[in-house]
Amino acid sequence: MVSYVFPPPPVAALPIKGSDALFPVRRIFCVGRNYAEHAIEMGSDPTREPPFYFTKPADSVVINGADTPYPSVTKSLHHEMELVVAIGRGGRNISVADALSHVWGYCAGLDMTRRDIQNEAKKTGRPWDMGKGFDKSAPMGLLVPAAGVNPAKGKIELKVNGKVTQTSDLAKLIWSVPEVIANLSELVELAPGDLIMTGTPEGVAAVVRGDVLEGFVEGVGDIRTKII
Repeated sequence: MVSYVFPPPPVAALPIKGSDALFPVRRIFCVGRNYAEHAIEMGSDPTREPPFYFTKPADSVVINGADTPYPSVTKSLHHEMELVVAIGRGGRNISVADALSHVWGYCAGLDMTRRDIQNEAKKTGRPWDMGKGFDKSAPMGLLVPAAGVNPAKGKIELKVNGKVTQTSDLAKLIWSVPEVIANLSELVELAPGDLIMTGTPEGVAAVVRGDVLEGFVEGVGDIRTKII
């Protein structure tokens, strides 16, 4: 019998639409600058440079409808609306043609960002970790099974206090979902429970306490959270 020096933490998990089962979260990978217009607004070249990634802790997930606390040590908390891919079958060096067979499901998500901390890290050549991977930085909606979902196209949108701030189409992803899965699987061996946040379109902006964020990915679902 295994003995721990203190009780292990609970497993981070996402609720599944129409089911009492939960999807256990292993790791969260995020693709940077994967929409051309967002790359431009961040001051980068929107061409198809190789995708790059950063991570968030599994327990940074905020379940749909729950409040998101405004984090410490920032004066510029930004929203980034994204399609999230949930891996159900792992693998290494996955081909683009086979990539979607590794997907369990999808959900709508928010990559909350301490933009001032991220920008300072960029200027000094330091890691982005504390700008991206902080506590409660990944609000996510209900997970839906992959069957019938087409991640190649569909509206993606975010409203803040009822006003549209981000709107685009998944067809504008620089690197498609299968391409991202294939590329990431060359760098790490993907495993069941891994989540991939696929990038955000243009229109990212700061939010403050009291703001209500309501996101939508066509054919996938919604995400709602209030900043407190």
